Order: sequence, then C-alpha cells, then structure tokens
Amino acid sequence: MSPSLTVSRIAAQQGSVLRDLRTASLREAPYAFDETLEDALLVEPSSFDQTAVLHANSPRLATFLLYTEGHACGLVHAYIEDAPEARAFVSALWVAPAVRHLRGGELLVNVASQWLAEQGAAEVHAWISEENRTAMRFYERLGFGPTGDRRAMPSHAEEAESLFVLHMHSERHA
Repeated sequence: MSPSLTVSRIAAQQGSVLRDLRTASLREAPYAFDETLEDALLVEPSSFDQTAVLHANSPRLATFLLYTEGHACGLVHAYIEDAPEARAFVSALWVAPAVRHLRGGELLVNVASQWLAEQGAAEVHAWISEENRTAMRFYERLGFGPTGDRRAMPSHAEEAESLFVLHMHSERHA
C-alpha cells in the first residue's frame, strides 16, 4: 500500500516546520532557490514563526504543506505581488526526494494555483532556474509555458531564471 498525500495551508504555529522544510530544500537543491542555506540558517527562528502566522492568515500570500502519513514532506508558497500588475506566483516548491514519485509537487502546485484563482488570479507565474531542466519540464507538464521574460537569480547572479505562466480557467479574475 502506498502512502497517501495530503496538502493543507500552513497553521500559525508551524514556524518550526517551515524552517525545517526550507533548510531541507536548500540543502538538497541549493541551485533552485532565491536564497542560500547559509542565509536561511542565520534567520532567527522567531522570523519563521512570524512568517507562518502571516502565511496562515493573509489573503495575499500562503504556504501550503505536503504531508505523507502525518509527516511534512514538502511545501510551496503562493502569493500575489504587491505591485501595480499584482501578478500571482507560486514559488519555493520543494518535495522530499523520498516521496517525489508520488506526485506531491503536482498536488502542491495545483492546490496553490487553485487558492490563487480563488483570490482572483487569472494567471499563475513561476520563476524557474534555467539550470533546473527537471523543474522546467515539471511546470510544462502542469500547463505552464515560458513568457520569454528572464532575469538573474537573486541569490546566484551568474545564473538566469525564466518566467513561466499558467492561464487559469476561473470565473473570478483579478
């Protein structure tokens, strides 16, 4: 029998879970994120607590956690940028290697995208490292496509990332 996966929005008291998942993701795939493990380890634990409270309650940003058999094993952030365009994004997607074959990444992105659509987003964006071909193929399988926009990665200026977009089929639009 294979383990079942569930996704839920982070709870306000889960700052330590957020910190554990974030540092695990940076240890396992440092090339894929806009932050370094060293930076994350310097952050006070209370900052993760504050982030969990905000992401549990905000109408503009959220973190969703993936669980298998009651254990947190992945996460994704969803947010609507604070800018005139107010584009919606998924970011910081990570699933523990031991459960990737169970399609947890797909479940996380789908739940986060649906939440963004419920907030009024007509499109969901994702910045993806150009070095991470696996991530590009993953997002393309979910219906995301390249916009043609590129930028230097904030934490690895020598590497570029591309902007991908998913057009949501929602009756509510921003």
